[in-house]
Formats: sequence, structure tokens, C-alpha cells
Amino acid sequence: MKEYLRLLLVSGVVISYGLLPLSAQAQQAADAQIAALVEALRQAAPQTGKANDGLYSAWQVKPETLKGWSRTCLKREVTPTQFENSPALAREVVSCITRRELNQQLRATRNNETAAVQGVACWWMTGAYTGCNQGFTATYVQKVVGFYQQRSQSTANPTQRSR
Repeated sequence: MKEYLRLLLVSGVVISYGLLPLSAQAQQAADAQIAALVEALRQAAPQTGKANDGLYSAWQVKPETLKGWSRTCLKREVTPTQFENSPALAREVVSCITRRELNQQLRATRNNETAAVQGVACWWMTGAYTGCNQGFTATYVQKVVGFYQQRSQSTANPTQRSR
């Protein structure tokens, strides 16, 4: 009987550890979600109307931010000029950072996709996941969410694109 209980206990532990990757995986953003959010961030990027506003690429990224992101994602620093002149490079870095942040927010919001997108959009603009409830940042977050939802719906239902 003791042997049976020990076997049952060990089996339970082994099964629990085997299921851990599945529960973590459930909170990983899908490629389509990342692509939709990356595009939403690009579409919502504030346009200053100035040629040399100190922001780079279609995502309007600050040079000091770019240094850290490129080191994190590419394991090397990218110059603002490289980032500006290569849309593919810019999208790669932005996608990498967006994946990291969306995964974190999906976990924090227990897979509430809209809340996670709001958190990432707020972080993108302010460096904080909350506090974008009014003014310019609230408007920006709502734009991102709107663009994200449009993109997500058109990806989920391709027939809506022709409308």
C-alpha cells in the first residue's frame, strides 16, 4: 500500500511538471497577435510633422530606446540610421520587443487580450503598463486597440477585407 501511494505521488508530480509547459504555452502570444499589434503600433505612431524630430522608423522610436531593444533582440546595437533605413530590420526589432511585452501582459491579465494590448500600448508610449486613462496617452492607447482589433478581425475573417 505504501509503495502504491508513493508511486501515485511520484506520478502526480511527474504529470504536473509535464503540464507546466502547456500552461505557459497557453499564455504565449500567437504570431498573428504579434503581427497585428506591431502593425497597430505603426499605424498609431504619432506624427510630429517635423523631418528631424529625433524619432526613427515608422514606429517613431527614440535612439536610446533602440540601443537597448537591438541589444536584447539582435545581440548587437543598431544605429538609428540603420533602423530608419531598413523597414525589415525595424519590424524585426519591434516584433521581438512586442512579443516580449505582449506575452508578459497576457500573463498579467490572465489572457485578457484587450487589456494586454492596452498595457503594451501604454508601456510603448510611457514606459508603464498603467496610467494611460486620459489625455494624449488614452487617445493613443485607444487608437492602438482599434487598429489591433481591425487587424485581428480581418485576419480571423478574411472575407471582411473586401468590405
